[in-house]
Amino acid sequence: MTRVRFRDYSDAEIETYLRAETPYNRAGSAKSEGLSIALLDAIESDDPTALIGLPLIEFTRMLRAAGFPILGAWA
Repeated sequence: MTRVRFRDYSDAEIETYLRAETPYNRAGSAKSEGLSIALLDAIESDDPTALIGLPLIEFTRMLRAAGFPILGAWA
């Protein structure tokens, strides 16, 4: 699970952000790798890759549980 907590920000700050990033194709109109990090108060996660796309730690855990040898497959 990933939790993102936004800080309080002014209308001027959000207007500036929206003009600079045009994040309209993002969940919550924010992305942690861009300027929106300045709008956040905290990110809590067991899998930081979940915030920017596929939760890779959980995905590899599921593959291993299904018997797919992730590292052994490349040997």
